[in-house]
Amino acid sequence: MSGEPAPISETARQALEQERADLRTEREKVAATLRDSDSDVGDQADAADELQRADDLRRLDDRIERITTRLAQAELAGPPPTDVVGVGSTVTVRFSDGTTDTVQIGEGAAVLDRTLVTADSPLGSALIGHRTGDTVDFEAPEGARSAVVVSLGD
Repeated sequence: MSGEPAPISETARQALEQERADLRTEREKVAATLRDSDSDVGDQADAADELQRADDLRRLDDRIERITTRLAQAELAGPPPTDVVGVGSTVTVRFSDGTTDTVQIGEGAAVLDRTLVTADSPLGSALIGHRTGDTVDFEAPEGARSAVVVSLGD
């Protein structure tokens, strides 16, 4: 993907905001255990446990920072495009067998949503940059497939 900030869908934004809130709650709990253990001088097992909690705190801080940065970038990028498929787009496709499906192009599988197709998946990467009426070919687990972009947007 390019270095430009990519928009995200409203569903993905809400999921990231919820994940960040959950992580902040978990961080508070871990931080409280670190403060509580400062007064106790213990053995090596206690020291190892303290190091593990400090590592957990760093991991939580890193993820919170990544989510905050991604949300800020999405804000700068504005809403998902409506004329060409991009990250954040909602796309209705008709497969070669005649079935249709509406999917959302997302960045990652963090959001456990059956309609989410990641931008780096075979279908997602085939759809990126295409417009209504375009046919895309992609490799699915069951073999080569094709789909027509029926519509973009909700």
